[in-house]
Amino acid sequence: MIRVLVADDHPIVRGGIVGLLDLADGIEVVAEAATGAQALERTLATEPDVVMMDLRMPELDGASATARILAERPQTRVLVLTTYESDDDILSAIEAGASGYLLKAAPAEEIVAGVRAVVDGKTVLAPSIAATLVQRMRGGADDRQLPALSPRELDVLRLVAKGHSNPQIARELFIGEATVKTHLLHAFDKLGVSDRTRAVTLALELGLL
Repeated sequence: MIRVLVADDHPIVRGGIVGLLDLADGIEVVAEAATGAQALERTLATEPDVVMMDLRMPELDGASATARILAERPQTRVLVLTTYESDDDILSAIEAGASGYLLKAAPAEEIVAGVRAVVDGKTVLAPSIAATLVQRMRGGADDRQLPALSPRELDVLRLVAKGHSNPQIARELFIGEATVKTHLLHAFDKLGVSDRTRAVTLALELGLL
């Protein structure tokens, strides 16, 4: 059973998200929060697997709450679910450590699939969000020195960007799972990041993928 906390300051919207998740097999909503501070407090109290986080929250904004949650409980995944898709919103959430970024207008099945995906360690980005990151890359990557990732490291990152888990990547590339982890660690080091989500978003920004 995947345990979820839903954080949104609009009661009707929050109730809709809770209702959607309650209908999904294998998912249980264990807590709700109306502010960023509540999200942090109730995450520590209930220890959910996933926090569904809105960005524009009172007391503590969603990105700050995400960073605080992951500092206190790194095993929890944060999946941003919001109406906002500006460059600054996207990057603030990703840099805070969010495992994914979906829009509230997404189909119900995409939201439910996103919850399951982040629990499996996958990166989840709405298509429009991925497009925004690519566009940002087009405008700003030329002035940066590109990291020298190997062809195999790029192959692994491309599959991570598609939402593949390490075992799936190993099967796809006909290599061992330990080798996948090694390539990821090398890519993280070269990109100066510490997680899969930021590695993919930075590689997109830099035009490597």
